[in-house]
Amino acid sequence: MFDGKYKRILERIPDGVFVFDEKLRGIFTNAAFRRSFSEQAKAKGSLKDALGCKEAEVCGKGAGCEYCSFYRAMKAAVAENRERTETLDATIPRAGRMDKISIRIRVLPVGGKKKLFLGLTDGKYQSELEREMLTAKQMQQRLLPAGKTAGGVPYSYMYIPCLEIGGDMPDVYELDGQTYGVLADVSGKGVSAGMLSAFVKAGFDKKQKRLDLALNSLNAKFNELNQDERSYITVAAVRIDERAGILRYALAGHNAPILLKTAEGVNEIELPAPPISNWMPEHKYIEREMPFSKGDILALLTDGITECANSAGELFGIERVESVLHQSYNAQDFIGKLRSALSVFCGGKFSDDITAIAFDL
Repeated sequence: MFDGKYKRILERIPDGVFVFDEKLRGIFTNAAFRRSFSEQAKAKGSLKDALGCKEAEVCGKGAGCEYCSFYRAMKAAVAENRERTETLDATIPRAGRMDKISIRIRVLPVGGKKKLFLGLTDGKYQSELEREMLTAKQMQQRLLPAGKTAGGVPYSYMYIPCLEIGGDMPDVYELDGQTYGVLADVSGKGVSAGMLSAFVKAGFDKKQKRLDLALNSLNAKFNELNQDERSYITVAAVRIDERAGILRYALAGHNAPILLKTAEGVNEIELPAPPISNWMPEHKYIEREMPFSKGDILALLTDGITECANSAGELFGIERVESVLHQSYNAQDFIGKLRSALSVFCGGKFSDDITAIAFDL
């Protein structure tokens, strides 16, 4: 019988423990388990409570339980009635958002009149994984733009990855007195996307003055990776010649247009072209130019912003972005207002990376 004495013993174990019965009802979690899966761990709680599940009133009895990785592991353990170890994908609340991690669990039957099963989380495995993810996150953070001006042009940006590791890569730099801005968005999410975004950072030729030639070179380097057709990169690149008042730009499949706020209003700058991929390996990108005036604001953004959805499934859309830009008096003001507008619209929950760069021209 699983009484208070056993619960008190398990409560003091440093590794995470959960207990369930042969009917797949999670009946107990210890303090270490609750701390791992809840920012506000309760003194008591079933597996359902610890995981923050709202699918069912009783753990294991909801229509959505079949989609729970813990439930599937429990079901397999009951069916086989033997010890088994597997790695699960779990979602953990951290700093107001839900992060996905992988965690190894060991499940074993413990017998008794009421047939129970004990689940143990591998704290060492989880800690090592978290350390690796933190290191990767820190490395990616170091690849982000460092300053607030480049080539004498003030700029501001925001970068909000939806997971620990993001697939967007903003970059701003100076070459021969001109200011360059590059915003890339790679396919996928997580670690694989982060690796591909690091490739963009290293592979975009910052010594090449012309944006079209830099994109052609990046496309050639990407095709050397021999990625499958599901892998691609969209890029928006600009070159700001402040002395001449000329803006040069090139696009590679970027879904959201470049936006330019002038005295007359907000203009969308579009240039149809395929993304960096192996779909059209011989494609040649082009660079175009247009004049700008003092006081204009230039904005680059990824489709994570325009396709950000609220609880009703409504998209934020380009019109809302343009409305925010229309009300902004400089680049920093635009980025701040856009971040606030997105947080209010989506409730602070993003399903894709959120990235934008804005320049004061």
